[in-house]
Amino acid sequence: MMKLNANLATRWIAKPLVFLLCLLPLGWLLAGLADLAGFVQWPAAGLGANPVEEIQDTFGIWGLRLLLVTLAVTPFREILGWPRLLLFRRMLGLFAFFYVSMHFLWYLLVDQGLDWRLWIEDIAKRPYVTVGFTALLLLIPLAVTSTQRAMRRLGRRWQRLHRLIYPAAILGCTHFYWQVKADIREPLVYCLVLAVLLGWRLYRYRKRASRRRAEQDAREYQQASGAGLPVQPLAE
Repeated sequence: MMKLNANLATRWIAKPLVFLLCLLPLGWLLAGLADLAGFVQWPAAGLGANPVEEIQDTFGIWGLRLLLVTLAVTPFREILGWPRLLLFRRMLGLFAFFYVSMHFLWYLLVDQGLDWRLWIEDIAKRPYVTVGFTALLLLIPLAVTSTQRAMRRLGRRWQRLHRLIYPAAILGCTHFYWQVKADIREPLVYCLVLAVLLGWRLYRYRKRASRRRAEQDAREYQQASGAGLPVQPLAE
C-alpha cells in the first residue's frame, strides 16, 4: 500500500509539479512579450533594453541548466538513495532539449532573420556558434529516442547513444564560456558543476571496473585451486 501511494504521489503530484516548474522560464518570457506588446502591464516581466538578446539568452541558459540537472539525477539518486528520481530524468532532458532548440530557433529566425548567409558567416567567424550548434545536433538523437519503444528497439545501443549527453554538455558550457565577453564567473560555475558531475561518473566507472577485475581474479583463483595448479594467494 505504501508503495502504491508513493507511485500515485509521484505520478499525480511530483511529476506535474516538476513539469510546471520547467515551464516557468517560458511563462516568464511570454509574460515579458505580452508586456512589451502592451497586452498586459507587468513591469516585473520586463525584457530589458534588448528583448531579442534577453529572450535568446534566457532560452540558452535554461537549456544548459536543465541539461546539468538531468546529469545530476543519477548521482543524487545513488548518493541519497532516491530511486524515484529516475522517473524525472526523461522529462528534464526533454525540457533541456526544448529550451536549447528554442535558443537556436530564436537566434536563427529573429536575430538572424532567417538569413542563411549570415548564419553561415557566424559559424565561420564565431567558434562559440559552432560549438553551440554542434551541441544541439548531439541532443537531437537523444530527444528522438527518448521513448520506451526506442529503448526496447535499440537495447544496449540506447545507453551508448545517450552518452552523447556528455559531449553535448561540455560543448554547451564551452559555448556559454566563449560567448561571455567580460564577466566569466557564471559560466565558470556551470563548468565547475559539469566537472563535478563528470568526475563522479569517472570515479564510479573506475570503482566498478576495479571491482569487476577483483571478481575476475577471484574466479580465476578458485578455478586454478580446484584444478590443483600452483597459485599465488590473492592480495588483501
